[in-house]
Amino acid sequence: MLAAAALALAGAVPVAIAATTEMIVVDWHSGLAIDGYDPVAFFTDGKLLAGNAEFEFHYGGAVWRFRNVGNREAFAERPDIYMPQFGGYDPTGVARGVALSGNPNIWLISGQRLYLFYDQARLQKFTADPDQVMAEAEHNWPAVISTLSP
Repeated sequence: MLAAAALALAGAVPVAIAATTEMIVVDWHSGLAIDGYDPVAFFTDGKLLAGNAEFEFHYGGAVWRFRNVGNREAFAERPDIYMPQFGGYDPTGVARGVALSGNPNIWLISGQRLYLFYDQARLQKFTADPDQVMAEAEHNWPAVISTLSP
């Protein structure tokens, strides 16, 4: 029984690691970025709004959903503006050199860019000194990105 549990745990480890090996954080089963929420809506509506399968756009190896065709077109023109920074990884994790998936429910727009955070504590750490966190994250991002799959 102990051996079976060890084998089960050993099988679970690659899944946990693989969840943070993509260039953009995506749902393993659906391929959706940011859990299917509309990335443009964070900017235009100031809140988390679900996208619609009717308005999908494929970019960067991920499926992005939008509330309407206008939001999809805005994203298609400027994905660098609307997609979460660091591919949806938590900037405080990136600042420490770690690819830690951000949660679309815990977000902030700072400097006209969208950031997703793993938890509230990391969001608070970011807001306490965003310039310092961003400087460290920008410095460490090339090393972090080199560990991710294209």
